[in-house]
Order: sequence, then structure tokens, then C-alpha cells
Amino acid sequence: MIAHPDLSNAPASRAAAMKRPLDFLIVGAAKSATTWLQNSLVQSGEIFMPGPELHFFSRAYERGMEWYESQFDAAGDAVLRGEKSNSYLTETAAAQRIRDAAPDVRLIVQLRDPVARAYSDYCMLYRRGSVTKEIGRYLDPDTAAGERFINDGCYAHHLRRFLDLFPRDSLLVLFYEDIHSAPETQLDLVARHIGFQGAADAALADRVKDKNAAIVPLPLRRALRPVRPLLDPVRDSTVVRALRGAVARPVRYPPLPGELAAKLRAYYAPDVAALEEIAGRRPTGWLRDPAD
Repeated sequence: MIAHPDLSNAPASRAAAMKRPLDFLIVGAAKSATTWLQNSLVQSGEIFMPGPELHFFSRAYERGMEWYESQFDAAGDAVLRGEKSNSYLTETAAAQRIRDAAPDVRLIVQLRDPVARAYSDYCMLYRRGSVTKEIGRYLDPDTAAGERFINDGCYAHHLRRFLDLFPRDSLLVLFYEDIHSAPETQLDLVARHIGFQGAADAALADRVKDKNAAIVPLPLRRALRPVRPLLDPVRDSTVVRALRGAVARPVRYPPLPGELAAKLRAYYAPDVAALEEIAGRRPTGWLRDPAD
């Protein structure tokens, strides 16, 4: 099974506040276009966010606050500083650590239909060769409810950790599905929430991570692993891009069986109902049977 590290016995939170307050954090959820959100925000040049995801408050806390703050050294004259790590939503130690370091931080969570999110997450790791084609092994709530793919979609459950520590108005709940109908509105909501006075740039049009994009077949990727340090510096050269294009192929993902999807919808229904109470509205189209 694919699971997150067990942080239940992690060291107690260090009560270390940041020297310069952090303005905002995007805390999740994975596979919900949070990278799109980050890339759209930093287009203005007035908002700085380090990348890629630091996972400091969840998986790299032992590096210490000095290391974390050094990741913002390049912020320059940016008006606002923020960070995105999707693991903050789901890994239990993160919320308290964030509260200790940045009690006034503005929190943003962007969420997706949990069934679609679970399948997308599975496809991502299938693409990487980290899981097998036996999809029921990973997405059947009868046997894998506590594992990564299913557990990460229990949004209300995870958000309660933050609501126990932060004022409700510090948390902005967004839905992935709204990006398609009104991306500019989505960005405007974020801008107001984090106190950005400038005009929010138009959302990026292209998908950041497209699971349908052609990739180098897994056996060849594995064979090339020993020479990756030599290839990575020239991966965007004309020659390497041409070679990659010649061998890349679309990935054929195992489909999500209708019976398994129905089990997931039933499993998530209570948590989605609780999320509606937190968000103050019903997410559009969630847990809908495509046959309806």
C-alpha cells in the first residue's frame, strides 16, 4: 500500500515563531490544481512563493526554522510571502507547527471531488511506476481507507485540525471545479483573502500537470536512472527533447470501475456533508454518478 509517513509519534512542536510573519499558506489538497494556483499568483511579481513544495511543517521540520526562512531570501521587494505544500492538510503534526510559527497566517485550501482526486492521485503514482494496475488494492475503501489515496480526500476530517487552532475567517475554502467556470473569480477570492491590493493576474491557461501527456516508457526511464545526473542539465536541449519526443508514449491507465467508484462515493458522503457545513456551500457536481 502507499501511505504517508506515520507522524503520530513525531517530536513535540517547537514553539518557534518566524522572524518575518508568513502572509499565507496553500495547504492542499493534492491533485486539486494548487500548483496552478501558485503559478497564477506569482505572475504578478508582487507575491513570492518558493518552489517546489517545501513540506517543512510536515516532513522537513527537523531542518529548523532558520532553513525554512532562508527559502524566502529571494523574495526581494515582494509585497506578500506565501508557500504551498499539500502535505500540510493531511499530515497530523503540520497544523500545530504552523500555528506555533505563524499564528496570524492566512490559510487557503483548494479541494476537488474526493473520488476524482483519489483516482487522479493513483494515476500519478501509476505513471511513476510506484503502484500496480490492481486499482482495487489502492482505492477500495473496505481495505484501503487509511491509505494515502482515500484518506487524503477526507477533507472535513483534516480541516478540523486547523479549525481547532485558527479562527474560521483565516481559512479560505476553494473548489477545483470552479476553476473551469470562473478562474479569475477564484484568483480574486484568494487576493482578497490574503490582503493583496494589486490586480490578480488572469489564471494560467495551460494545465500544469497533464496525465494524458506522452512520457518516456517506464522500463526506459528505469534504465536511464544511473545517467540522470548527466542528462538533467541538458534535458531541455533540442537534441534531448527530440529524443524524448521520439520515444514518449501516452500512458494507458487502469480505468476506475463503476462499482468501485460507487463504493468511494458512499464512503465520502458523510465527510462531504461535514465539509458543506465548513465551507458554507455545496461543492458543484461532487459524488455524482456519471450515469445520472
